[in-house]
Amino acid sequence: MSTATFNSICFNQGYLRKGEVKISKVKNRNQRVKFYVGGASVLSTKCMQSSEKNKKQVRIGLLGASGYTGAEIVRLLGNHPYFGITLMTADRKAGQSMGSVFPHLITQDLPTMVSVKDADFSSVDAVFCCLPHGTTQDIIKGLPRHLKIVDLSADFRLRDIAEYEEWYGQPHSASDLQKEAVYGLTEISREDVKNARLVANPGCYPTSIQLPLVPLIKAKLIEHRNIIIDSKSGVSGAGRGAKEANLYSEIAEGIYSYGVTKHRHVPEIEQGLSDAAQSKINVSFTPHLMPMIRGMQSTIYVEMSQGVTMEDLYQQLRKSYKDEEFVKLLDKGVVPRTHNVRGSNYCFMNVFPDRIPGRAIIISVIDNLVKGASGQALQNLNIMLGYPENTGLLYQPLFP
Repeated sequence: MSTATFNSICFNQGYLRKGEVKISKVKNRNQRVKFYVGGASVLSTKCMQSSEKNKKQVRIGLLGASGYTGAEIVRLLGNHPYFGITLMTADRKAGQSMGSVFPHLITQDLPTMVSVKDADFSSVDAVFCCLPHGTTQDIIKGLPRHLKIVDLSADFRLRDIAEYEEWYGQPHSASDLQKEAVYGLTEISREDVKNARLVANPGCYPTSIQLPLVPLIKAKLIEHRNIIIDSKSGVSGAGRGAKEANLYSEIAEGIYSYGVTKHRHVPEIEQGLSDAAQSKINVSFTPHLMPMIRGMQSTIYVEMSQGVTMEDLYQQLRKSYKDEEFVKLLDKGVVPRTHNVRGSNYCFMNVFPDRIPGRAIIISVIDNLVKGASGQALQNLNIMLGYPENTGLLYQPLFP
């Protein structure tokens, strides 16, 4: 390969596809970088400057940067050629650097974190909001209208604000914004996301559950009754706050079922499935906390419609996701494992026959912090701003 060809492929594309080469960001924009192509060294300053320029095309504000989802946004944007972080907030960590809060991110050139009240949005084009539910509504309500916003909290996921109050224990304070918000389950709502100003990023459990079930419900291949969902999550899903229940001695060497019959993701799951069915669906959902850091598996038990076979379910999922970058139906008989999606934006799924005639078992796995949160948020913002939705997201799963 010639030097010219190498530079054209690697640096003029603007974003990365599988098999392409990436250069790391350096703090000195004029630094000369040496590459080795076919045994010969190549020095490039121009390409570095071009890459740096591209990274600043969209100025990103990150609200709630000191939590796990905020840190994942930063990690993912480190590989994004168009999005650069110009504002970071973290009230309890105001005045600190991101590297001091998350040492694994020390190599990135990032602004110092400030409190939300001191945030200047004049240098921001789009915002990721990673704040806790209940605090997000008033903050987003006060943001400039020109901003594109992806909210990772639960505050705008439920269309019915009375249902929000019932499940989250407080009234909704931004009902007008709720009417504007688009629920951003990317593969299902892509066209709506394109034109949205405010996207409500789905929860982790609802993502792992709706992705396999929505296509089957829309195709009328499974019954709406007796849907049983058993989900398991890594501890990072509970956030970074210090909690007794999340101490090592409380989590290690055991499994903990929580939110039994009353987990706050239930109405979100039922809202999405009911939309697909165009009639009300109720589910039995029980989540479990596992002694692992990240990863999520949903095992779903369904009753097939009259005359429907296992092959019908498999082929419908295959048809629905055959062209999707991040949702993969595995070969028949292969059991999805959380290990195989760790650190990535992928959802792996498969369907199996139950021993009980007429029933099927669906297994879906994601990384709760990536496809279940920050990765899907980046996927949505890419779409909102007209960029290829896989930009900055082609990290391969980390194994072992």
